[in-house]
Amino acid sequence: MGGHAKARGAAAALGVLGLLCAVLGAVMIALLPSLIEQQVLKNVRIHPSSLSFNMWKDIPVPFYLSVYFFNVLNPDKVLKGEKPQVQELGPYVYREFRHKTNITFHDNDTVSFLEYRSYQFQPAKSRGSESDYVVVPNILVMSASMMMEDRPMSLKLMMTLAFTTLGQRAFMNRTVGEIMWGYDDPLMSLINKYFPGMFPFNGKFGLFAELNNSDSGLFTVFTGVKNFSRIHLVDKWNGLSKVSFWHSDQCNMINGTAGQMWAPFMTPESSLEFYSPDACRSMKLIYKESGVFEGIPTYRFVAPKTLFANGSDYPPNEGFCPCMESGIQNVSTCRFNAPLFLSHPHFYDGDPALAEAVTGLHPNQEEHSLFLDIHPVTGVPMNCSVKMQLNLYIKAMSSGPAAPAHVRVVLPPQSGAMEGETLRSFYTQLVLLPKVLHYAQYVLLGLGCVLLLVPVVYQVRSQGPKDGGRRPSLAAGPEQPPSPHTPLLQDALHGQPASPQA
Repeated sequence: MGGHAKARGAAAALGVLGLLCAVLGAVMIALLPSLIEQQVLKNVRIHPSSLSFNMWKDIPVPFYLSVYFFNVLNPDKVLKGEKPQVQELGPYVYREFRHKTNITFHDNDTVSFLEYRSYQFQPAKSRGSESDYVVVPNILVMSASMMMEDRPMSLKLMMTLAFTTLGQRAFMNRTVGEIMWGYDDPLMSLINKYFPGMFPFNGKFGLFAELNNSDSGLFTVFTGVKNFSRIHLVDKWNGLSKVSFWHSDQCNMINGTAGQMWAPFMTPESSLEFYSPDACRSMKLIYKESGVFEGIPTYRFVAPKTLFANGSDYPPNEGFCPCMESGIQNVSTCRFNAPLFLSHPHFYDGDPALAEAVTGLHPNQEEHSLFLDIHPVTGVPMNCSVKMQLNLYIKAMSSGPAAPAHVRVVLPPQSGAMEGETLRSFYTQLVLLPKVLHYAQYVLLGLGCVLLLVPVVYQVRSQGPKDGGRRPSLAAGPEQPPSPHTPLLQDALHGQPASPQA
């Protein structure tokens, strides 16, 4: 009896355990998605208590600015009207460091900040050094010439005389470091003296002279604490809700985020929109495909073909005009009226005439398209490669040196990928743990169902026959009382004399 009692108790215990597992599994299936959603919403908002706040404040992703120069091989022949021949040099790689300061939270669910950028040259990642010499268009001379086009003839003559006196030419041969971070030029001093405010440079002139150790403007973005539907969206930039560089309200709108994080729970129908102070406009990327980065599921977003299309091919871009061929965008109105144009590298996705006008360009998708890989659950970028080309448009002028149209100046792709401890922590907390919980809920439910069968099976087996399996025949009649002659018959069968009857 003791063995049966123990078996019955064990079966009952397993049944209770199975019930608990099944209930827990069912509860997890019902509630886990909403719990994960609540945790994600809690930890991606901009608040000191959120897990992503430090990541937002000091971006741990190492960004690299890879700069390519187009070395002009035939500058003298170009001035005579021949097609430019260029050789791509680089990359010259710089590590970009970003950190936010002046972080101020406001009562209207927004936070404002300044984000400073600094750059350090990375010789090990570069193909060349900052002391390499490159023949490129003289941006200062050509820009000044273009700006003098509508000025009085007297000023044009003065500028031409200044070019000659100072030995200024349409092309210059300078080092990468000088072109990037600035060089002393007597022409700059002359321009600042007689034409103050023409250029926003007071010292050395360089393509990135004003970017190093500078901020990208005062951003004010929504935190998502009170109203999650607007999380990370830009409210104002430098106190403005829209810019005034362009010729239409649509083009002047400040849309999207500051380009660092986006709203979570993305779908293939989502798009990435952000405001770029460097491009002086908002940009929108579209979904291309899903993928995996270091074990983390991602959505890849790319630039649409209409990003730099002209107003004829894409009417909404009419506000960015005056336009030229599709594939280049005029940014002169936000770059002190210098004839500068933005495009994809090698005029990828642009009018074929652009690349055909120069010898040495080879546009292709793999090397020259831009993309962002985003973790769709959190809206955090995992990997990115933002590639832009800066172009200088010049035409022959009577007031200055003759020059070609569409001379390529510099190609500054920017890339970054999450790595190291940040990547491992992100994977553990936001990928591995939810995946384990996802499978655990079904394991618990299945295990609970199996354990619930144990007491059922035991009960069925315990109610079986206890007489060795012998059952009375259903065909037998009612039990008959023993015959009085039966003992005599049994005695006779065993050879015993019958007892006399009374």
